[in-house]
Amino acid sequence: MTAMTPCLDRPGFLPRLSSHHQPRSRLSAPLLASSARVKLLCAPAGSGKTALLTECLLQVRAECEAIWLPLAGAALSTEEFCLRLTRALGLVEGLDDTQLMAELAHWSKPTSLFIDDYSRLPDPAVDALLDRLLAVSSPALTWWVSTRRRPQCNWPRLLLDDELYEFESASLALTHDEVVSVLHHLPPDQADRVAARIIQRTGGWCAGSRMALLQKCDWSQNLQPQQRVDTLLDYLQHELFSNLTPEQDEAWRVLAHLPRFNAPLCEHLFGPGEGAQLLRDLQVLGCFIEPWQASADWLQVFRPLSRIIQESHWPCARSWHRRACQWFSATQDWRAAFEQALLAEEYETAVSLLQHFSFEDLFEDQTVVLLLRLHEQQSQQLTLMTPQLIVLVTGALLFAGRFEQAGQCLAHLDRFMPQPTAQLEQQLLARWQAQQGWLFHLQGQMEPARACFQEALSALADDAWQARVMCLSGLTQQALLCGELDQAHALNREALCLARAHGSLLFEGLLELDHAQWLEQRGAPLRAESLLVEIEHLLRQRATVPVPLLGRIALRRGRLALCMGLEEQAAQLFSQGLEDCLRSADKRVLYGYLGQAQLAGNRGDYACAFERLREAERVMQQRQIPDTVYRGVVLQVSSQFWLQQGRPHLVQEALSRLLRHYRGPSALQAPPATFELIIRIEYLLACANAQSVPDETALPTIERLLKRAQAKGMLVAETELLLAFAQLAESNGDALAAQQAFQRAAMLAERCRLQQAMREWELRRGSLGTGSGKEVSAWPRDHDDQAPGLSRREREVLMLIAQGASNQQVAEQLFISLHTVKTHARRINGKLGVERRTQAVAKAKLMGILV
Repeated sequence: MTAMTPCLDRPGFLPRLSSHHQPRSRLSAPLLASSARVKLLCAPAGSGKTALLTECLLQVRAECEAIWLPLAGAALSTEEFCLRLTRALGLVEGLDDTQLMAELAHWSKPTSLFIDDYSRLPDPAVDALLDRLLAVSSPALTWWVSTRRRPQCNWPRLLLDDELYEFESASLALTHDEVVSVLHHLPPDQADRVAARIIQRTGGWCAGSRMALLQKCDWSQNLQPQQRVDTLLDYLQHELFSNLTPEQDEAWRVLAHLPRFNAPLCEHLFGPGEGAQLLRDLQVLGCFIEPWQASADWLQVFRPLSRIIQESHWPCARSWHRRACQWFSATQDWRAAFEQALLAEEYETAVSLLQHFSFEDLFEDQTVVLLLRLHEQQSQQLTLMTPQLIVLVTGALLFAGRFEQAGQCLAHLDRFMPQPTAQLEQQLLARWQAQQGWLFHLQGQMEPARACFQEALSALADDAWQARVMCLSGLTQQALLCGELDQAHALNREALCLARAHGSLLFEGLLELDHAQWLEQRGAPLRAESLLVEIEHLLRQRATVPVPLLGRIALRRGRLALCMGLEEQAAQLFSQGLEDCLRSADKRVLYGYLGQAQLAGNRGDYACAFERLREAERVMQQRQIPDTVYRGVVLQVSSQFWLQQGRPHLVQEALSRLLRHYRGPSALQAPPATFELIIRIEYLLACANAQSVPDETALPTIERLLKRAQAKGMLVAETELLLAFAQLAESNGDALAAQQAFQRAAMLAERCRLQQAMREWELRRGSLGTGSGKEVSAWPRDHDDQAPGLSRREREVLMLIAQGASNQQVAEQLFISLHTVKTHARRINGKLGVERRTQAVAKAKLMGILV
C-alpha cells in the first residue's frame, strides 16, 4: 500500500514512507522484537516488503545505526555486490570478499543493515557470497533482507541456531481491518462492504489493494472494469513480465489459465525435460505461484491475478486447454478434464467425460456451475443423451434451486422407456422416483415426496446405494420437519452406516448435516458443532476439497455459533459459507444472508439487517429460485426485527398471509434447512397480536405449540415458546405465570447454551414498553442464576478468577484455550455490566453468585 519516494534531505539517503502509508504493527512489532541476526522478507512484487522494511527502519533502537541499501533487484556480480556493501557500511573501497568478511566478523557497533530488493535473478556466486557473509558476520550486525526470490543460502542452519526470522509471504497480505482503516472517508457500513470487496478481489495483495483504493480505479466506484484491468496489466508488465524470457512469459500465462498444475502436467504442456524446469524457474523468480488448497503436489497462480489474466482475451488459450484436457483424461481426473474441455470449447468431449461422473462429483468445486453452463449454452439434446446424464443434470438443477427446469429435465427419462429387461426398467423407474421425491420435497410437497422416497427404497438395487442414501436423507429431513425426532435419528443412522460401508466421506458429510440439525433441536448445539468440526477436518484432507459441502457446513456451524451466542465466530462462518455457496451456485446461500441479518439485528443495526435480507431476495430472484424456498423464512426473520422495533402491524399483515401457505389441505412444508419455521411464524404472530391489542386469546396458541414441542422433545422450540409465553403472560398482567415460564426457559437456555433465544426475547421484550404502555421489570432468578444469562462455564471461570487464578491458570484447570478464557471473561463483564475482572468478582459477591 506504500509508494516509496526518495528523500535526499536525510543523512545516508534514508527512505521515507509515502503519505498513503498505513502502519502495520502486527508485522513490524514482531520483526523489531526478534533477536535474530537475519530477518528475511521473501514475497512477490507488490507485497509491501519495502514499506515494511522502512517502517522497521524508522523504529530501530536509537543506539543502533540504520543503513539503507537499495538494490532495486539488479543483477550484480560478486565484485559489485562487495562494492555496494562496503560503501553502505562506510568501509574502505576496494575490499575483496575475504577482506569484507574479516571486517564484518569483527564488527562491533550495533548496526541494522537493510538490503531492499535483493537480486531478482538467480546467481549462485552472489548467493554464495551472501551466505558466507551471513555466516561469519558479528552479532552486532543485524541483516534485514527483502527479496522476491529466496537466495540459495544455508537458511536451515540459521533457523536451527535461532538466528533467522522469516515472514511467510501470505502474512504480508492486508487484512480486512487494515483496508477499512484507509476508508475512513466512508460511513462505517459502506467502508466495511467496500473493504470486503477489495479483499475478495485482491486477496489482500498490497499493490492490488492500493490500485483499488486509488480514485482512478476504485472498485467502490462505478468505473469501467477494463480500466482497472489495464492498470494492473501495466503494473505486471513492468514488475513481472519484463524480467521473464519469452518462453517463461508464455508458460506463466498458460499456467495462469489453469485452475491447478504440477510438474508432470507442465512436462506434457511445454515438452519433456523442459516443462518441469520452466515451472521451477518461475517459482524461483517469485512469479506469484503458490500451493493449491494447501496441497503438497499441486500449485496455482495467485487467484486474483489468474482471474484477471483469464478475463483478458488470449487467442491461444483454447489449444492449451485442449492439451491440458488430454493430460487430465489420461490421469483419469475426470472433473478437471471436463472443465478443460469446456474452456477449450470442445463440448462433445465434455459431454463424453460426464459418463465418469456420479452424484458425489456435484460437490466438487464448480462442477454444478460448469454443468449448468454446458446445459444452458448448448443444445439440451447434447446433455440429455442418456439416463445417467439426465440424472446428473437434474441433480445439478436441484442443487442450484431451479426446480421447474429440474422437473422438465427429469421428464426426459420417459424417452428411455421401456428398457430391454424388467429389472433395468424397475431400476430406472426407482431412480426417477428418488429424484422426483427430492423435487417434491424441495418444493414443499411432503406427502408425494414421502411416497416417492419409500417406493424408490423398496425397488433400488444394492449397487444403487447413493440413491438409497439420498432417499434416507430426504426422509430424515421430513421427520425433522414433522418433529419426529426419534424417527429422524433412526433414519439418519441407517443412512450413515450405508455411506460409511461404502467408504464415502462426502456422503457422510452430507448426512452429518442432518445429524447436526437433529442435535440442535435436541438442545445439544455444542455436540453438533464438534461433530461438524470433525467431519470438516476429514473433508479438508481429501485430494480435492469439496467446497460446496464445506460451504454448507460453514453455514450450519454459523447457525450453531449464533445459537450459542458466539457472534464473532458466527460472523466468520457465515461469511465463509456465503462465499463458498455463491461460488458453487448453491441455493443454501440464502442462510448466509439470513445469519448476517440476525447478527446485525442483535446489534440493533436494523438498516444493515434489512439490507442483508434484500440482498438475499435479489440473489434468489437473480438465480431463478422459486419464492417458496426463501420467502417464508425471509418474512419470518423480518417479522422478528419488526417486533423488536415495536411494529407489530407489519408482522400481523405479513405472517397472517404467510401462515395460510402452511395450513390447510394444500399446505406446504417448511424448507428443509428451517424445520422450526412454522412454529416461529405462529408464536411471532401471537406476540404481534398481543403487542397490538393485549388480551388473553394468544396464550392458548402458545400453550398448544408448547405442549407439542415438549411431547416431541424439541428443546430449542420449547425454550423459544416458553419465552414467548412469558412475554404474553407479562403483557396480560400475570406476573407469576410469566416468571415461572421464564425461569424454565432460562434453565433450558443455560443447559443447552441457547443464548440467541434469550437475546431475541430480550430485544422483543424491550419493545413492549412502547408497544403496550406497560413498564418492563426485571425478573429475579433462583440461587446463582441471578447473573443475567451466566452459563455454567462462565460461572466456573468467574469462580477461578475470584480465587486469584490468571487467565492461563484458568485455561489449564478447565482444559480450554486461553482465547476461550478471554472470551468468557469478556462476556462475564458484559453481562454483569462491569469493565474489569475485580469489579466482576465484587459484583458477583454482592449478587450472591459467589460466596
